[in-house]
Formats: sequence, C-alpha cells, structure tokens
Amino acid sequence: MANQPPILQPLQELGSFLTGFCDPTETKEGLWHTKLEDAIRIAQHKNSWFTRENVLFALHQWGNLLTKSNLENWMASYQIPVNGAPKTVAVIMAGNIPLVGLHDFLSVLVTGNKVLAKLSSNDEVLLPLIAEFLMEREPALSGQMAFTQEKLTGFDAVIATGSNNTGRYFEYYFGKYPSIIRKNRNSVAVLTGNETKAQLRALGIDIFTYFGLGCRSVSKIFVPKDYGFDVFFEAIYGFKDIINNHKYANNYDYNKAVYLMSEYKILDNNFLLLKEDTQYASPIGTLFYEFYDTITQLQERFREDRNQLQCIVANGCMGNCMDFGQTQRPNLGDYADGVDTVSFLLNLQAQQG
Repeated sequence: MANQPPILQPLQELGSFLTGFCDPTETKEGLWHTKLEDAIRIAQHKNSWFTRENVLFALHQWGNLLTKSNLENWMASYQIPVNGAPKTVAVIMAGNIPLVGLHDFLSVLVTGNKVLAKLSSNDEVLLPLIAEFLMEREPALSGQMAFTQEKLTGFDAVIATGSNNTGRYFEYYFGKYPSIIRKNRNSVAVLTGNETKAQLRALGIDIFTYFGLGCRSVSKIFVPKDYGFDVFFEAIYGFKDIINNHKYANNYDYNKAVYLMSEYKILDNNFLLLKEDTQYASPIGTLFYEFYDTITQLQERFREDRNQLQCIVANGCMGNCMDFGQTQRPNLGDYADGVDTVSFLLNLQAQQG
C-alpha cells in the first residue's frame, strides 16, 4: 500500500468530532464544541446564506468522509513521498457554500505540500477553525498552513476557483505557474417520466441544498416533451419552507416579477419557478427546464458541453451519471471538474527548481 501521510490521524479525529457535533443525540460540551458553535454563529452573521442548517449539512458530510477507511481508500492509489520537496501552493477559494475550499486545503496537506490559503470574504470563519483543530492534534502542521488576505507571494503553484470572469483574471496573472483554475460549472438532471416519488424527492436535495448556490446543485432539468410537472411539484413540496429564508424569497420574488413583466411562460409552486431555457445556470429560486427528443441526442450534447457541467443526475438512462440526492455528497476522490488534484500536487514535488 502507498505511504500513509501522518495527517490522516488528525483528520480522523476531525471527522469523529464533526460527526459527534452534528449528532442531535450527543451532548455538546467542551472547548471545541463551544468554538465551533461560535464559528457557525459568526459565519451566519457574515453571510446569511450560511444558515445553521446548511453549515451543519456541510459539517456532517465532512464528518462522514473523514473516516479511517475513507481516508485510506483515498490515498491507496497514490505514492506519497516520505522525504519529498514540499512546494507552497496558493489556494484561492470560492465562498458560495460552507467549506467549499476544504477539499483543496486537505489535498495540499496530505501530499506533504504547504498551503497558502486566500479565503473568500463570504467564507472566512470555518476553515481557520478547522486548521486550528488539526494543528492542536499535530503541531507540526503549523508549518504547512498559512492564511492571507494580502497579495499572494512566495508560492510555487496555484489552485483557484471562481467565476468565468475571475477565471480569466486568474489565467492572466497565474499563467506562468503550474495551476488548476476552475470556472463556472452547473449540474443537471435528466428525467424520463418513470422516476419514483422517492427519486424526485431526493432530487429536491440536489436542487435546494445550499439554496442552489453550489456547482453541484442541480440548476436545470431535461424532460421528455410529454412530461407532466405535477408529479415533480408534488414530490418536492416538502422543501416549501425554503421560501421562509428572506434572501431566497427576495430572489424568488424578483425573478418572478422579471419573468412576468417580460411575459415569459413560467410554472410556479410558490417557492420555485420553472422556466424553459436553453442555458444551464439558473438564478436563485428558479429551475430551468428543457425538452429533449432522445437520450442519444442529449448524451451527445453533454459531451460537447462537458466543460460546463459538474454533475449529471439520472435514473440509469445516461452513461456517466449520479443517483438522485447524491450531488452534494461527493467522495474524497470525486474531484471538481474531474481534475485529480492530488496527482497534480504530487507531480509538483517531482519538479525541481
């Protein structure tokens, strides 16, 4: 088996802590429980999209991922150097969903490199606390982690995540460095009309988790031409309370007003708008839909648009697809944009100079 990085034990302890913290039956006491409660409260104050429910969802997923077996399986196919030449990797993080940059952060650490993290102002509270937790478990890690809000200097490679506009900026400024630069991607679902209510209900998780702000959030559905939307609306009715979030409601109301004034045809269940549109990225409170003729044609389109897509959800009718309700539950080896971050980071150490 490949060498196991020493950070795996602190990560297991972090996973156990997060799992316990998110367990409603477990007594919440101790310094770290207090620190995390404070961090959640501050994070929500700074960014009202980071509701307690959404932060706990993210923490729970990480607790499930950071187990001994998951971490060892993740590392099993890599050869981690015992005495490698660590590189400093600047990680420019997005802030659209809680802890969205944690996977890149951990990928740098498990490969023995040093992370120089530039946090988004929308998500600048939770990750430093996790770093503090890990350093308490393994003080040597303090030399591998740094956070900055200043201009990035003294780095060997870059991992940057942002929009299409910021992606062009990143490519201009960091083009001479080894880099992974991520731009806008969206996730879609393909319906055939044969889905069960349970599957459509699970699709609601893919649509509404994090208010649809993640690249793994389903922003559009493809349906056959004779599709009846009543069964879909009935299945997702359990998510109706999302409209009680004032920011979501403001976006929903604004988009509804724009569509009505523009005389667009929309379907509406009072908490989600369905609009026929050829684009992939739908605004908050809106789900785009498009009719398709055949699955084969749809598969060809997705191949052509693969650089715009993150996840495809379907009931077995597509080749490379995910089950309903699973887009927000990636494994450690499910790399954003399909680019193996760990391999990229290990190759850096093989490059001298």
